[in-house]
Amino acid sequence: SYNIHGCIGTDRKHDTTRVARVIREINADVLGLQELHAHGVGPDPSDEIQLLAAVSEFEVVTGTTFVGPRGDYGLALFSRLPVLAVRRIDLHVPPREPRCALDIDVAVDGGTLHVITTHLGLAPWERRLQVQRLTAAIVRDPSRLTVVLGDINEWFFLARTLRHLGAHFGQSSKARTWPSWQPLFALDRIWVNPIHALRGVFTHTTPAARLASDHFPVVADIDVS
Repeated sequence: SYNIHGCIGTDRKHDTTRVARVIREINADVLGLQELHAHGVGPDPSDEIQLLAAVSEFEVVTGTTFVGPRGDYGLALFSRLPVLAVRRIDLHVPPREPRCALDIDVAVDGGTLHVITTHLGLAPWERRLQVQRLTAAIVRDPSRLTVVLGDINEWFFLARTLRHLGAHFGQSSKARTWPSWQPLFALDRIWVNPIHALRGVFTHTTPAARLASDHFPVVADIDVS
């Protein structure tokens, strides 16, 4: 999971090539990205989604939340695994910024991997409503391997948001990802259910990642067998 901050790095420069370099370093099979643009307009017309997908050879599922000065904006799931089904969950809580989640099935050896990626809001009351809506929309199936990932925007490890998600999906990662120049908070998280499928979680802290965005990526190694 990686919040690319619109490809604006810690030096305040817009550079898609740096984000692409970090994505190649991670070399993930499934990747949730937040804060990216497509069909850009204005002084920088680059289409971040298509560029990042092309350099990484991913299939892309987009989750546009609104259209701004630089075109469509939101999140996306990049997958090297075949995408079987896509569902979009509306998490907009007016009058706050529109948000959504992508609820996706991808094919793995011997079965299906259920992946949910999202980017929750900045206000605590907003996140509580979004989590309630998210968990209500997802059918719990203990026999199915489920991964939840994204920028949860939760600063406090005892927050109600995390407790609610934990009750539904189990314990999340706690790797610190923000800010990338001195990570103090685990804003970006991954849940894996059942938990025994999780081999490990780490923050990707290379020099390229430190410069490319104000968030570090968080990476999970998952046994899908």
